[in-house]
Amino acid sequence: MKKILISDSVNQRSIEILESAGYSVTYKTDFSRDELLNTISDYHALIVRSATKVDSELIERMNLMEVIGRAGAGVDNIDLNAASKKGILVMNTPGGNTISTAEHTMAMILSLCRNIPQANYSLQQGKWDRKRFSGTELRGKTIAILGLGKIGREVAKRAKSFGMNLIGFDPLISEEAAIEIGVKLFKLEEIWSLADIITVHVPFNSETKNLINKDVLQKCKKGVKLINCARGGIINERDLFEALENGIVSGAAIDVYETEPPDFSNPLFKHPKVVCTPHLGASTEEAQELVAIQIAEQIVDYFKSGKISGAVNLSAFTEELPEEIKMFFNLSEKLGVFSAQLLNERLKQITIELSGESLHKFAKELSLAFAKGFLSRKMNEAVNYVNAPLILKEHKISLNEKLSSEDSTFRNLITVEMVTENENKKISGTVFGKNELRIVKINDYLVEVKPEGNLLVYKNIDKPGMLASVGKILAEKNINIAGLSLGRITQGKDALTIISTDDAISTEELNRIKELGGIKEINFVQI
Repeated sequence: MKKILISDSVNQRSIEILESAGYSVTYKTDFSRDELLNTISDYHALIVRSATKVDSELIERMNLMEVIGRAGAGVDNIDLNAASKKGILVMNTPGGNTISTAEHTMAMILSLCRNIPQANYSLQQGKWDRKRFSGTELRGKTIAILGLGKIGREVAKRAKSFGMNLIGFDPLISEEAAIEIGVKLFKLEEIWSLADIITVHVPFNSETKNLINKDVLQKCKKGVKLINCARGGIINERDLFEALENGIVSGAAIDVYETEPPDFSNPLFKHPKVVCTPHLGASTEEAQELVAIQIAEQIVDYFKSGKISGAVNLSAFTEELPEEIKMFFNLSEKLGVFSAQLLNERLKQITIELSGESLHKFAKELSLAFAKGFLSRKMNEAVNYVNAPLILKEHKISLNEKLSSEDSTFRNLITVEMVTENENKKISGTVFGKNELRIVKINDYLVEVKPEGNLLVYKNIDKPGMLASVGKILAEKNINIAGLSLGRITQGKDALTIISTDDAISTEELNRIKELGGIKEINFVQI
């Protein structure tokens, strides 16, 4: 039974989903560091939010761990590199708190521009100071949105409804895509002097740490307002305080901090032009229930069927692939499983050739699928989409990709060439219709084989009676033939036979078939 540890506070629905799927769940949010280090080796999955620090020391103790789930978007508390090296998949739920964070951003902007927290506090003190807390409208103001991912785009929708002018920066989004959501793209150095309000929605990493600092603030429009509901450290807190004091920044709304819980001696907390909240962007009942459900369902899907959603320590995956490409992704993995059972020598090099332009831009994903399938039948250790490339590298097996135009016979075709010390093998596959996976060529032999179930693969001398002799041995053991594919190059020379059977073929039957005159290179393959 899979054992799952939840070490941070999550909605009860997460526990219910995991337990109903048959898993053992430990929900304990008050582990000491030593307790966590000493017990983590017992678990197959870990669910955290932002409190548990999943660093390399903890990951090194994870002997059974298969997946780490972050109930939320940010994964800066998880050492992704260490997890990848250990072969552990890391998932998050990036869309679960999108709306709540976007709404919180707008709430912070409105609170800042209309002085709502300060006016509320003043009124509680028995004061009626309307003039002091006069605010500014959003209509007509220019808002710069740094980061146009899911949250940034939702902020853009809401800001547009207030009649604001939208400008933005995102190194990945195209100008056409930005225009569709009403945002005009600029370079970062161009944005600073244009914006009345700047809101950040970028991940925290080495490139975005202190993205807004003293030098940047000097370039900003005097009186600019800053919003950070993304990650602490993107705006330098000391430089922000200085800019508030000298009037460059007229106000700031901060939900996230460089260290959390923060140092409350930080003067920003007492500054009259600052609105602060304790990391509440995702803290709505709806968002917390949604991310708890999402991460639980993602883990169940992974354990039950191998489906991966929300993976963050590998590139775009199956849930993001077009439907047509998903089938080729499945085909590529099955080709890997099939190929591994045909090779008996050490593999030196794999070349994946993709024929057909629709496959070209998914070369990395398709290669990764083959590698995972191949290694899953060759390694004693657990192999997944995360550690497959690392295992190949460690074993000095090169994985190459080759793009070519359409094959003369098939519009889209995956051809895998495997080089060992003494031989080269080529296997090609395609998808017929929408979902019919087929192996269509093995070396120079044209075949048509479904890559599934039990497959007997052998070369034989092309002469009458060969198939009947093999069929007789199978029939004696009550093994039914479910499908058959024959390939040959020249009459009377070697032929290739692939027989699909309803049941597995034992070593005893394989040895009997080997003893038949004219049988060569026999393999039993299971997919």
